[in-house]
Amino acid sequence: MALVTLSLHLAGATVLLLYAVHLVRSGVENAYGTSLKRVLARGGKRRIYAAASGTVLAVLLQSSTAVAMLASGLSASGYLTLNTSLAVLLGADFGSALVVRVLSFDLGWLSPLLLAAGGLLYLKGRSDKPRELGRMLLGIGFVLTSLKLIGEATLPLKQSDVLPAIVGYLAEDHVTAFAAAMLFTWIVHSSVAVLILILGFAAQGLLPVEAGLPLILGANLGSGLIAMWLTRGFSAEARRVAAGNLLFRASGALIALPAIGPLSAELRHLGATPAEQLVHFHLAFNACLAILCLPLSQLAAGAVTSLIKSDLKSSEDGDTLARRISALDRTLLDSPDTALAAATREVLFMGEVVERMLCPVMELLEHPSPAKIEEIRRLDGYVNRAHRDIKLYLAAIHRGVLDERQSRRGVELIDIAINLEHAGDIVSKTLVEIARDKLENGNKFSDEGWTELKVLHASVRDNMRLAFNLLVSDDPAMARKLVREKERVRALVRESHERHLARLRAGRPESVESSNMHLEVARALKEVNSLLATLAYPILKQRGDLLESRLALVKG
Repeated sequence: MALVTLSLHLAGATVLLLYAVHLVRSGVENAYGTSLKRVLARGGKRRIYAAASGTVLAVLLQSSTAVAMLASGLSASGYLTLNTSLAVLLGADFGSALVVRVLSFDLGWLSPLLLAAGGLLYLKGRSDKPRELGRMLLGIGFVLTSLKLIGEATLPLKQSDVLPAIVGYLAEDHVTAFAAAMLFTWIVHSSVAVLILILGFAAQGLLPVEAGLPLILGANLGSGLIAMWLTRGFSAEARRVAAGNLLFRASGALIALPAIGPLSAELRHLGATPAEQLVHFHLAFNACLAILCLPLSQLAAGAVTSLIKSDLKSSEDGDTLARRISALDRTLLDSPDTALAAATREVLFMGEVVERMLCPVMELLEHPSPAKIEEIRRLDGYVNRAHRDIKLYLAAIHRGVLDERQSRRGVELIDIAINLEHAGDIVSKTLVEIARDKLENGNKFSDEGWTELKVLHASVRDNMRLAFNLLVSDDPAMARKLVREKERVRALVRESHERHLARLRAGRPESVESSNMHLEVARALKEVNSLLATLAYPILKQRGDLLESRLALVKG
């Protein structure tokens, strides 16, 4: 009975720890997700900056896996090179180790303050940012509370007769301990939580250094496996990022594993207790991994690129689109609400194709090729066809008897389809033409200008996804955020123009050479973003949150 009670207490504390880490991560992502992506996208080709950015983001998110997913997505979209993405993850692994070190301190006294402050912000916050900040503080408070519960739950284990035998076996069989920690980390999908558990056992005197070292190494390798598993259905570019990081972690862990015997005797210099020695070993392992592997990131990028080939799916995707059954079912025309829902589905499909056109634009501008240009133009044909079919379908609905709400919704969908078709034209007729000219003339962007355009493109892509979510949710808060993002993108374009003009005045050859390209790309992305923002206008206008005109009334 005592064993059952102890197991339940330990399981409850562990699940609370997992939930708390998730709570912190979701709060940071919801409040600052777009800003985090901009920080990574500004990395360019500077590996030191990229590694430092990864460290900071891992500390904020309390998860190197979350940073791995961000970097994989940005790499797949062309914002980050594979080389830079691997540098980001090396920094993120070190940042995750810093989080474990901080949480290993006795911070139990801070937990009530964090829970009180976080709860008040979450319950009383009048906007999204304070509520998400409250969520983050609650998560940190729950982490500290769970650590206390884990310590209390493991106290009775000191009198256990079975535990010494298990620990003794793990201390002798390093391979089994290593594999068990790796598997457990992959199962719970949180290396931070597993490492804190290991350190908690060590702090209670239940785990000697000899048994803890292979567990630490196994948890580190398991962390790499998590990202590899989560990106298994992603594009080849995204999978390469996770594979490269796994290659680094596996190499480091497998080199360190045979050296555990001699190392355990020397770890006394790293701390007075087994817990301190283990956490400092974990920190040193990730620091060494970052320092030694950062210069090798280009070599690793080449290795994983040769192992994971690019997806050759363009023709297959084209066949899929050609065979796709349209949502515009004419048998539904007698039921206006159902027909409007079908039209909404088709508009959403139209938007998804436009997104597929926009996402690879930066990669196309960096490495233009006739095949990629032709692929985007082919997708534009599907957008034009969907635009025509949607207009005809909605016109057929309007020939019936519609109430005011249905008629307004039909007009909104036509406007959205028109704007999406215009956005597709901007991509296919402006951005693709710039890429074609670059292919023919060989012009290059300056490093600063290219980074500015990547950040701008990342913002527009995020706003595109926000707009399509709004299309199916009609959420006023989301609509207001989309309009605010429109103003932020305009500010980014204005700042980019000012910096570009400063580079021209300084006589920078690359800026002079690429001036027209830079300004046209920035203007095109701003126009696409403005078209996306129009999806928010009907919702805000209906609520009275949108002015009819920007013109101020002037007395005659």
